[in-house]
Amino acid sequence: MTELPVAIIGAGPQGLAAAAHLIERGIPVAVLERGSTAAAAVSEWGHVRLFSAWPELTDAAARRLLEPTGWSAPASGYPTGAQWVSEYLAPLADALGDRITYGATVTGISRQGRDKVVDGGRRSQPFVLHICDTEGSESRLSARAVIDASGTWSLPNPAGADGFPALGEAAASDRIFYRIPDDVSELAGSHVVVVGAGHSAAHAVLRLGELARRSPETRVTWLLRRGSATNVFGGGAADDLPERAALGSRARKMIDEGLVNLVTGFRVAEFRAVGDGLTIVAEDGRDVAEVSQVFALTGFRPDTQMLRELRIDLDPALEAVAGIASEIDPNIHSCGSVSATGARELAQPEQGFFITGVKSYGRAPTFLALTGYEQVRSIAAHLSGDHEAAARNELVLPDTGVCGGSGGFDENGGSCCAAPTVLQIGARPVAVG
Repeated sequence: MTELPVAIIGAGPQGLAAAAHLIERGIPVAVLERGSTAAAAVSEWGHVRLFSAWPELTDAAARRLLEPTGWSAPASGYPTGAQWVSEYLAPLADALGDRITYGATVTGISRQGRDKVVDGGRRSQPFVLHICDTEGSESRLSARAVIDASGTWSLPNPAGADGFPALGEAAASDRIFYRIPDDVSELAGSHVVVVGAGHSAAHAVLRLGELARRSPETRVTWLLRRGSATNVFGGGAADDLPERAALGSRARKMIDEGLVNLVTGFRVAEFRAVGDGLTIVAEDGRDVAEVSQVFALTGFRPDTQMLRELRIDLDPALEAVAGIASEIDPNIHSCGSVSATGARELAQPEQGFFITGVKSYGRAPTFLALTGYEQVRSIAAHLSGDHEAAARNELVLPDTGVCGGSGGFDENGGSCCAAPTVLQIGARPVAVG
């Protein structure tokens, strides 16, 4: 099987970096991207500015691959998603050339001639990826190993507080959006609601708050599920990423100025069409009426349907890789940040299969691009047989400055026991530029 390529699912930041590391080690790769271009998901939030600076957004092996082409790494500043693509991810994809196949949706992964149940000779068989192109034609690709870097962007969480769409959520789909808005000017004078407690929600609140400043008749309501807003505003001066800290501070200022109405402990149970607007009803009976538009920014979840014939180990709560779940669980996570993870922590019962990038975190928050780059560096080393390099930790992640723990979900007061509920978009959490 050593002559077969390593299949990489997803040509996003981690998928492209994985390819660069494997090529550097002389291992053939085949990158399968569902979109028509590299980093298609990042392009969808191209209007959003990251709160990580350029040095934290490029991978070392990718830089080594690009530099002979005349490319030079941006030295400073905070790019938008579109700039991240145009100035780094697209050139990297160009350098990888025909190793990337676009318009290729992976519908399933299995072992050749073995379904999930069969033990006999399983590890000696190559992986088989089932692929469907944009015309509906099916094909198969054999691979020595598989790296799933497909992300979570395609599966946003619903607004309903119990993990399922609220009553009436599907019927109100023309008024409910699950992405950070770009141009909000057409919402001037209306009542807009944001549901969610993390960076994506804060970003939307800032855009809408500025709209309310320009057009005072605009109403902005921010609904939080937790009884406390303590950790919504981040770690402040204790955050190692200053732009991330600034995001929370600016959101708090919007509330203090009366531009945004913050409502805590509001768990959405139902959307009702009333006249020309929506009424949002909470599980406790409270409601928010005369709503024109809703931005449900409650995070994302991994799509594991294509993995159903593989033997994988995911945490039952987070749907994250089991080997890293205890480190990233927001219910038990303590002060500060998390540790870098590599091939050992990401290993699955299905030998040679790895879930990386934001998908490795499942529903857990605060995934950083740096985390993904370290993951794929370690996995590439492992697949090449360099186990010393695979075990080495070459990354110290920045501290969030947020203290969390297994605090009460319903508490109204702030304390160090209130678990952080920060979210992310695409490969990195984001902030307004």
